[in-house]
Amino acid sequence: SGPRCPACAEPCLLPRLLPCLHSLCASCLRRLGPLGERGRAISRSVLCPLCDAEVELPAGGVSQLTPDYLAASRGRAGATGCDLCADGAAAGRCLTCGTDLCLFCCQAHRRQKKTASHAVMELENTKDCSQIGKPLFCPSHPTEELRLFCEQCDQPVCRDCIVDGHQQHPYDFTSSVIHRHGNALRELLKSTQQHMGNLEDVLSQIDAMGSAVHHRAEAVAAEISLFASGYVKAIEEHQNRLLKQLEDLKVQKENLLQLQKAQLQQLLLDMRTGVEFTKHLLTSGSDLEILITKGVVASRLLELNGVAYNTYPSVDDRIQFSPQERVGQCCGYEVFGTILNKVVDPARCTLQGEDLQSARQNQLTGFTLQCNDTTGERMLRGGEAVCVTITHKGKRECAVKPTICDNGDGTYHISYSPEEPGLYAVCTYVKGQHVQGSPFTLMVKKKFCEHQGVFHCCTFCSSGGQKAARCACGGTMPGGYQGCGHGHKGHPGCPHWSCCGQVKESSECLGGPPSDISQKSLLRTVAL
Repeated sequence: SGPRCPACAEPCLLPRLLPCLHSLCASCLRRLGPLGERGRAISRSVLCPLCDAEVELPAGGVSQLTPDYLAASRGRAGATGCDLCADGAAAGRCLTCGTDLCLFCCQAHRRQKKTASHAVMELENTKDCSQIGKPLFCPSHPTEELRLFCEQCDQPVCRDCIVDGHQQHPYDFTSSVIHRHGNALRELLKSTQQHMGNLEDVLSQIDAMGSAVHHRAEAVAAEISLFASGYVKAIEEHQNRLLKQLEDLKVQKENLLQLQKAQLQQLLLDMRTGVEFTKHLLTSGSDLEILITKGVVASRLLELNGVAYNTYPSVDDRIQFSPQERVGQCCGYEVFGTILNKVVDPARCTLQGEDLQSARQNQLTGFTLQCNDTTGERMLRGGEAVCVTITHKGKRECAVKPTICDNGDGTYHISYSPEEPGLYAVCTYVKGQHVQGSPFTLMVKKKFCEHQGVFHCCTFCSSGGQKAARCACGGTMPGGYQGCGHGHKGHPGCPHWSCCGQVKESSECLGGPPSDISQKSLLRTVAL
């Protein structure tokens, strides 16, 4: 009895190999209806009845699918008899004639003059019988055996095929090319097996995550029940709403996990089918069977290896209950408590400010902390445990006590006024963990020094021509003028402060004016 078709359970006549590596008889393949789409022409695609994979039939139909010689040989290997006497079981095979011989006919074959020179090989087991196989003949030239392989067309051919249509193509004997093509299939097999291991690990993580989501949901449900027990009718109604919301969230997460699990299980099943078929082909198939089938096998394995999949569960078990958050009226009563799917992540919280790392002595300054969730999105509520410390690096006993203002929208303003100049270490914590950019160094400069002079074009103009008036830029003029003048020695060439020579009007004074400068002469500033 030969192999049976997995679709109809009848003896598998003329089995053909689908691109998904499932083998069906030709009559079952013809009965599979094509898949069509509204507004389009009917396609040649069919659904494999074993894995539901959509496969495209060749232009020539079922007859152009790759024959599954390996399936046919499995049927022959189980009940091989003698081709001469038809009485005994095959014990050997004449490699010259290509016939199976029983033990008696083997001895007779060696004694006859016409066949004494033939090479007879003993068959030790059914695997030897399957691997040696009977000669496969060319479908275009039925009397010619397939012994050659056309490299350009990537298919086995016979001698007549070489003369007819492959004369200019590179070709070689099948025994010479089988090692190279077989090794290529083995490499693909190894890669597919690695993917299978990854898929099994991910599926294990999904199962664990599904259990974690379930247990977490039960824990939150207990918190909700405990919180709601202190109220009467209004709180009981609110409790039911919260449990319904939690159930919806749990179902949503479980559905996403189940969807990912089903997709990965199907991919694993497809890969397992491909791996099992390829392993069987490489271990049990003859050279010619491997060469005939290797094209469709390699195509399927490449297709499976190219499928992208997420190596982590698509959702997490982050479900929390916030009993302090006001949610409005329920049955006329103010109620609190809501389900939170967003959780603050200290590592994603950021610090903001125009001049974050510098401040002035005795001057009120500050910065803003923005709390974000695990995806980097801003939290739209307050109430987080925020802590800020500001400590002088040179004087450990010198610390600045900051003021933290919760804005209620996920941001917190931190203000402070340092009394001592120097370097400070600023640490910002959320839930006891450093936020992004913490700790950082703060430079506190001395109190801002105001300008004591005038911002003028030159001393001559601002003093009204007084010879004794001086300027910190160091410029002088001929004729006994001790201050600067336009185009004269030492003038910076632009307006500047008379007290320190700074050319930027909105700047800090770098030093007081010379002691002998006539302050009265600097009271008048000429418009520039």
